[in-house]
Amino acid sequence: MVVIVRSAGAAGTAGAAGAAPDSGDVFDVIIIGAGPAGLSAGLNLVRARRRVLMLDSNRPRHSATLMSHGFLTRDGVSPLELRRLGREEFESYPEASFHQALVSSIDRVAVPPVGEGAASAGQYAPHVESLFVVHSTGIRGSADRVATARTVLIATGLLETLPALPSIRAYYGTSLHSCTECDGYEKSDAPLALIGESPDLAERALLLSQWSNDLIVFTNGVAELSTHDEAALGARGIGVERRRIADIEGDREGMTGVSLDDGTVVLRSGGFIRPIYTTALDYHGMLGLETSADKLLVVDAHGRTSCTGVFAAGDSTPPGAQQLIVAAGEGARVAAAINRHLIGLL
Repeated sequence: MVVIVRSAGAAGTAGAAGAAPDSGDVFDVIIIGAGPAGLSAGLNLVRARRRVLMLDSNRPRHSATLMSHGFLTRDGVSPLELRRLGREEFESYPEASFHQALVSSIDRVAVPPVGEGAASAGQYAPHVESLFVVHSTGIRGSADRVATARTVLIATGLLETLPALPSIRAYYGTSLHSCTECDGYEKSDAPLALIGESPDLAERALLLSQWSNDLIVFTNGVAELSTHDEAALGARGIGVERRRIADIEGDREGMTGVSLDDGTVVLRSGGFIRPIYTTALDYHGMLGLETSADKLLVVDAHGRTSCTGVFAAGDSTPPGAQQLIVAAGEGARVAAAINRHLIGLL
């Protein structure tokens, strides 16, 4: 997903590679991602009179989730409905535009110094030394698009890979979830499974025990637990199952258990999954952005990445996947930083 914000002129097509476009064809900001972080940033930027074009690939991580919880005034709303409402609010401003497309590349273009051609850095924004040309491929009938901006905000969120179990997708978003803070309350006091292959399973299990004291951690024969983890889980009465999982059992009413490779079926009515998360696009390859050990985008307190003029907010930054309301708050915070950057105050 991509959002583009600009301050003056109509949407334009960038010139040849390496050539700085006329200042009338340059957006203020390109926000890549129209989830809660991107929409919140876009709304705050158009309200700061920054003109915004939002490019959205329509591939949200939470598309299987039927209800989202913990979002003030919207508790229980569908994440897709929340996106629809956010987009309507964003597009209600004359400075806003929206386009469905998948970003394919981002290029940096140097701004000619004063005296070299008609353009100068001052025509774009104070302290702007380079522009960003975003190439995107249209989807669902939309045209391909090339657009240029003074700054870029990455808010694409994450892609998630679930454990490779044949029926896991059939129950994901109904019986099985990934966010304990979002869906833990609805699983209160139920016999639950926590399935994952990552080293943070014990921490997640301890958090999940806040909602149910009937919990079993399934490592699928992969995840390892330290002696300290074992003791902590045992003290809370949390079981550990290390055998490999064959599949998720269930019927039309929902999940009924976890079947193991040896034929054992452990009865469970629901639970949580620890997905493996990856960023939606290769921003390191595109812009050389610094990433963490988890391949998330490293940012400072203002949301600035290692590339001047490129910001990031939401799940693609540490600590990773968060509640929708947290992502929306980060989008608003970084939008304020981008506006200060464009004025020359940051």
